[in-house]
Amino acid sequence: QVQPAESGGGLVQPGGSLRLSCAISGFEAYAIGWFRQAPGKEREDVSCISSTGQQTFYSGSVKGRFTISRDNGEKTVYLQMDNLRPDDSGTYYCKPLSGDTYLGNSYSCRGPIDDHWGQGTQVTVSS
Repeated sequence: QVQPAESGGGLVQPGGSLRLSCAISGFEAYAIGWFRQAPGKEREDVSCISSTGQQTFYSGSVKGRFTISRDNGEKTVYLQMDNLRPDDSGTYYCKPLSGDTYLGNSYSCRGPIDDHWGQGTQVTVSS
């Protein structure tokens, strides 16, 4: 697998939920990040998870609404998105990350291992 493969996007009404999946075969030892990009906007960090799944990070705009998880046995990382808002719309990507950082109980992630982005999965939140 040259890069993770995203799936699960779709059209949902505000307040609704979606669960995105990221097939990570070959990247089980990597921290994985979710990113999104809306039309006319820069790509932004959404969430990331450590290789073991024990540490997670969420951007301020999604914290409390999104949940990242992983099942290394299934070779899949998930992004459960609840209480979706129109500004959550965009193309969502998952990427293996170059590392992560622990500072006390705070967890943060480094950038992607490369700049080769997959097709992503599109999320549209609209009434």
